[in-house]
Amino acid sequence: MMIARLWSARSTKPQYTRYLEHFWQSVVPSLRQHDGYVSSSVLVRPSGDAVEILVTTVWKSLQAIDAFAGPDRDAAVVAGEAAAHLSDYDRRVRHYEIAQMDGLSFQRN
Repeated sequence: MMIARLWSARSTKPQYTRYLEHFWQSVVPSLRQHDGYVSSSVLVRPSGDAVEILVTTVWKSLQAIDAFAGPDRDAAVVAGEAAAHLSDYDRRVRHYEIAQMDGLSFQRN
């Protein structure tokens, strides 16, 4: 079973590109150090003067997420440097079991 961890935030148009730079230059290399990390994606949606950001990370198991997030797996992990580029962000994340990805089915337990 693989797990998607979803988190959303909001930023200004000038700041969201700085957040993306931070994500790909700092966050992703750090995530790659965690056993069980699979991949990341960042989706953005302009909304007036703001930009909505949706980050999805994929993990091999809930245990891998626990090792990354700590005892409260639903707590968002947001570094101060990242938060500086955001106007608001979710303090809690959502987890979903991946039923299908790129046309591949995953066995459910």
